[in-house]
Amino acid sequence: MRTVYREDHEQYRTQARRFIEREVLPHYAQWEDDGIVPKSLWTQAGTDGLLCPMLPEPYGGGGDFGHSAVLLEEFGRANCSSIGFALHSDIVAPYIHTYGTQAQRDAWLPPMVRGELIGAIAMTEPGTGSDLKAVRTTAQREGDEYVINGQKTFITNGQNAGIVIVVAKTDPDAGAKGISLICVEEGTPGFSKGRKLRKIGLHAADTSELFFENARVPVSNRLGEENSGFKYLMHELAQERLVIAVRAAAMIESFLARTIAYTRDRKIFGSSLLTYQNTRFKLAEAKAQFAMLRTFVDDCLARHLQRELTPERAAMAKLNASEMQCRLLDEFLQLHGGYGFMSEYQVGGAWVDARVGRIYGGSSEVMKEIIARTLEADLE
Repeated sequence: MRTVYREDHEQYRTQARRFIEREVLPHYAQWEDDGIVPKSLWTQAGTDGLLCPMLPEPYGGGGDFGHSAVLLEEFGRANCSSIGFALHSDIVAPYIHTYGTQAQRDAWLPPMVRGELIGAIAMTEPGTGSDLKAVRTTAQREGDEYVINGQKTFITNGQNAGIVIVVAKTDPDAGAKGISLICVEEGTPGFSKGRKLRKIGLHAADTSELFFENARVPVSNRLGEENSGFKYLMHELAQERLVIAVRAAAMIESFLARTIAYTRDRKIFGSSLLTYQNTRFKLAEAKAQFAMLRTFVDDCLARHLQRELTPERAAMAKLNASEMQCRLLDEFLQLHGGYGFMSEYQVGGAWVDARVGRIYGGSSEVMKEIIARTLEADLE
């Protein structure tokens, strides 16, 4: 029995599961082909109370990250992780709520909760990857405006986004201490969306390039203080990494169950595949590894609900979950044999989708570096 969730969380799980079964699963394959989720799904999710659940009243339903985690698990369980609700609800909206002014919150959060305004965050640039200190996009202040120039890439929700939090240098000579977060709204002159990027996985996610050519935005669109953006990013990235860990654990759990069922029913040389020692040992090992991951991720979730999750612990969760997800999904695909390579059984698609978990939100190598910084402190 898991103790991290309350009764209201489990009631929300039922609501989320019904939404996915009714509104998502019948159309998901088409959205994967299209490379984008229609905006009508967003507004329906808003109507059903499935966007930004952790925002307090009057903006949201007054929930907490436990409600967000339930959504992550249900979308992971259904293998619909391409849909960018989590980035919108658990990353973009919290930045605006935490660091935004009252006027910014009132202007942007209600339509985000309703699904009428879709959020994205533009961190990554060509050539920078996980090194946020090296961003080259600039925001030069001219009076009451910032003039933004630069290029972003790999931006989830990029095509659908109506508002983008742009990570930009407001003091290019100050390194990490010269970064600010500036909200740019769709339709701003000089802000354009590039091509919808083709990816090996997460096909329904509208991942895009974004371009800023003398895009002028009011200084009032800045989140928080000027040149404090890197500090804000570091504070919020722990939640982003927990999001990835929670979703990865849910996908492992789902495909472990699917693989057990498949090997039980699949006959080879006259016997169920599950009766062979190799199959049983592979699945037993996967179950044991998953049980340990579930315990740790739930502990991180409980700590985060108390606002006690540290960056290094979040890095551990993200590192372990994403690495285990790739490894175990590969084992599950192998146990499906040729059918694992067919879209019907979904394990192949899940395996491909999982690969980006070792990259986004900070690569596994970056997670190791974050954890390594605490090694000497452990000796004190």
